[in-house]
Amino acid sequence: MKRYNVYCDESCHLEKDSSPVMILGAMYCPEESKKQIYEEIRSIKTKHNISTFFEIKWTKVSESKIDFYLELLHYFWDNQDLLYRGLVASGKQSLDHDKYNGGDYDLWYYKMYYCMLDPVISPNKKYHIMVDIKDTRGGKRVAKLREVLCNNIYDFKKEVIDQIGQINSKESEILQLADLINGALAFYHRGLVENPDSNQGKIRFVKELQKHVDLDNNTKYGERKFNLFIWEPKE
Repeated sequence: MKRYNVYCDESCHLEKDSSPVMILGAMYCPEESKKQIYEEIRSIKTKHNISTFFEIKWTKVSESKIDFYLELLHYFWDNQDLLYRGLVASGKQSLDHDKYNGGDYDLWYYKMYYCMLDPVISPNKKYHIMVDIKDTRGGKRVAKLREVLCNNIYDFKKEVIDQIGQINSKESEILQLADLINGALAFYHRGLVENPDSNQGKIRFVKELQKHVDLDNNTKYGERKFNLFIWEPKE
């Protein structure tokens, strides 16, 4: 069976931050394409006189380096092996965790992770899922996430999701691309594009992304290249 590497990242995920939304995203590709993708991303860095060790992050996007970040966006869009699934969880600050999650914010966090990853997983393929390190308690939660995902597709022997673990974003340019797209979604859904004091490079990046996809609405469930789900709490 074909095997995919799935790199997962989050933005505005802390319970007590000032963001009304949380973004979860996965950038994934066939395992055999990983090496070439890394090499091509490093070539883009070299083209723009940027060290190959430079970590791509949304927080680093600036007007002075916008050509570099836009080329990364176009690279993602043109590469048929790179796929993205994102979830925007709205109303984060008004959620009643005592009522629905046993008072546990992290439980809701991993429920959202399940919703984000569910459309990515196909029972006739294999997956190695890597989650960006969140905290020292993440290991047990990641193991539980694998169990829930496997049970949903009756993969009780854990043959479809044959690996799931944590990874540091510095180790993977593909994970860094997920951070870049997640950051753009968070920037847009926090209304920062309309703020005249916002980073102009980030505004340009978001507007370029909007040329490819509607950021306000869900894509079709089976959309592969850029799959987006806007989650809203029930009344």
